[in-house]
Order: sequence, then structure tokens, then C-alpha cells
Amino acid sequence: MKSLAELKAIRDKMQTSVNVRDSADDNIRVVVGMATCGIAAGARPVLNAFTEEVAKRGLNNVMVTQTGCIGICQYEPVVEVYTNDGSKTTYVKMTAEKVARVVSDHLVNGNVVEEYTIGAVAK
Repeated sequence: MKSLAELKAIRDKMQTSVNVRDSADDNIRVVVGMATCGIAAGARPVLNAFTEEVAKRGLNNVMVTQTGCIGICQYEPVVEVYTNDGSKTTYVKMTAEKVARVVSDHLVNGNVVEEYTIGAVAK
């Protein structure tokens, strides 16, 4: 970074992803477990992929955040999706490659990707 103008450009670019975090009633929250166990298992690329995919699709009703330990370390990276109807879906063993399908099927069309959920993996 060489100037204040560059810093302002970076801030303006990031502001669009922050605006996604508006707290309307129709919001969907995507929470990525980012404790040391999650990070070691690859949660950082998953978080980045969700942020990029949500921004690319212009999903203003989706808030992507991170949290600490979710408590099921053997299934990391773990992603929880909370919808406005109060339901929670727990996706486990997530990868950046799986993110596009979760966004298109679940976040956009409302269809849970069952084979990525804890119920399918823990059988």
C-alpha cells in the first residue's frame, strides 16, 4: 500500500461485503467455525469461499460470520446455516469446492444439501 487513495479503495471494496451484514428479518446467517481445530482442518478457505460466493451473487440477505469452537472437532470444517424460520443446518467436513453448491442449493433455493450435513456423515 503506497497511498491513502489505495487504502480508501480497499475500504470501499470491503464495505460492500460489510453491507451484506444488514440485520433484516429475512437474513440467513452462515457461521464458519474458526477455532484452531477448524483452521487446521481448512476452515479459512471455506470462510473465504462463502464470502466471495455470497458477494459474487449479490445475496444481500446473507450474513457470513465466524465463530470459535462449535464442539464437534472431528467433523471440521463445520458451517452452520441459520435461516429466518429459526432452523439450523450443520454442514461438516466442508471444503471450498462444496461452497458453491451450498450457496446455490441452500441459500438461494432453500434446499438443504443433505449429503454434506452432520446427519449424513455421522451415520
